[in-house]
Amino acid sequence: MMKKYEVGTIILRVILGITFFIHGLAKFQGGIENIVGWFSSMGLPGFMAYVVASFEILGGILLVIGLGSRVVAGLFVLLMAGATLKVKLAVGFLGNGQMAGYELDLAFLAMAIFIAINGSKLFSLDSLIVKGQKTNTTSL
Repeated sequence: MMKKYEVGTIILRVILGITFFIHGLAKFQGGIENIVGWFSSMGLPGFMAYVVASFEILGGILLVIGLGSRVVAGLFVLLMAGATLKVKLAVGFLGNGQMAGYELDLAFLAMAIFIAINGSKLFSLDSLIVKGQKTNTTSL
């Protein structure tokens, strides 16, 4: 039973990581200055566009390789909650024709909450590091 659980968790972790990586990369490729202006128009500091996009890229990579998954997922929870409350809630669950709704954000939020609570050990650098530390301490 535990193996099925871990397989399901790694699927969530990797898909969430890839998705955030691509979203962060798209912000830079599409012109980060446009995102800076959009953040400013919502009353957020413009430099936060760089912070968010960079974190999406780095955090996405970290999730895919399984390094610090619980912490990264916890930060993604905060990011998705903020995005939903600040931007998407007003346009509704399915959106308004001009902007997508928060249904996908809610799915990402749920995935991130699951990983933040449970972690993901299968094929993760975290498990290799912990295994290496246990081996070193038991041989002392």
